[in-house]
Amino acid sequence: MRFLPHTAKEITAMCQAVGVKTPADLFATLPADCRFEKPIDLPAALTEWELNDHMDALAKHMADPSTYTLFLGAGRYRHHIPAAVSQLAARSEFVTAYTPYQPEISQGTLQAIYEYQTLCARLLGTDVATASHYDGASALAEALLMALRVTKQKKVALSNAIHPFYRQVVETYFKPTAYDIIKLPYLKDGSTDLKPLDNVTDLAAVAVQSPNFFGCIEDIAAVAELAHQKQALCVSAFTEALAFGLIKSPGSQGADIVCGEGQSLGIAPSFGGAGLGMLASSTKFLRQLPGRLVGKTKDIDGRRGFVLTLATREQHIRRERATSNICTNNSLCAVTAAIYMAAAGQKGMTELAQLNHDKTEYLKSKLAEKGFEIVFSRPTFNEFTVKFPAGFKKKHEQLAANNVIAGLPLDPYYPELVEHALLCVTETISKADMDNLVKELGS
Repeated sequence: MRFLPHTAKEITAMCQAVGVKTPADLFATLPADCRFEKPIDLPAALTEWELNDHMDALAKHMADPSTYTLFLGAGRYRHHIPAAVSQLAARSEFVTAYTPYQPEISQGTLQAIYEYQTLCARLLGTDVATASHYDGASALAEALLMALRVTKQKKVALSNAIHPFYRQVVETYFKPTAYDIIKLPYLKDGSTDLKPLDNVTDLAAVAVQSPNFFGCIEDIAAVAELAHQKQALCVSAFTEALAFGLIKSPGSQGADIVCGEGQSLGIAPSFGGAGLGMLASSTKFLRQLPGRLVGKTKDIDGRRGFVLTLATREQHIRRERATSNICTNNSLCAVTAAIYMAAAGQKGMTELAQLNHDKTEYLKSKLAEKGFEIVFSRPTFNEFTVKFPAGFKKKHEQLAANNVIAGLPLDPYYPELVEHALLCVTETISKADMDNLVKELGS
């Protein structure tokens, strides 16, 4: 099908209706040097089967992730996805659904989002959650903007142990504003140093990540206590949602806003996307939550029904009152996560998280036995930081050539951590995989 499936007669009629001769006249107000006047040099069109062959040929030049042993996390995690999750999430009712504006004809979609909100709130220990964010990074930026609206203050504190990409997104959001970002260094044990906040005033939020980028579990209760002493909000971020199957939820430790990435919950890492931005808070901040909120009610006959209880986008309300102009209805990823959490159940989530933790501790202990330095002493989940001898980069490249990715070198993100790497273990990594990695690194 053509991109514009209109006949020449229809195009002429439309042009006459708006007072132009050709569609090109619609762009006449643009300066000539901003217009591309020549035909675009594109190859000839392919038939469907020729295009399939072409795509297959391109795919042969790409690495197949299934052939690699990946000790790589840093915000994207490989977990087993039950077949039931993929099968149910692929139903056409979910795949084709977008924004459920009309509750009378989208009860299934609305109920699915409602169930996600419920499961998400239980996992994170909060009162309420939305399903409207692209990924963990944008959810963190929205959480900080939300804190600024709530407190009416001008500064936010951001831990340097938060994922570097998340911090970049926050800085991009804040660059055109008058708000200030205070950067908090990390301590020798891998946790966030809160001392720089001793004399800070006008603070809207203190944001940390737990488990943080180094895999270390932060003391959220201590961060929340400090934030509240300064009349600020505690924002707790995460990249690995599965961790809360084992460790205390941020909400139960006093976090006011919890945000992060839900990719681990039944969504394949693919080549970096799609993601699921999770954002939750206590009820008192309900009206400042960006995005949409599905609620349960009853109709005139007393039957249960689901509706969009809150919709604070500029698409729904006056732009100056909107809480966000970038969030969307991320329903397919949210529903996938809901199916995953429901399939695993509370016991399954706990057992899976425990397995991830135990496997990580096994690899950590074996590397320590070989003399490699485990850099941070804080308890970890799924990933940890190791210091290797000089020449690690070459060894890392050699292993990669043999389809083993020995973690993420950290010096591009933390220049002071040369010859350091972040290693990740999930249930997809076998004991044999770990033993082989230790053997190769120690050779």
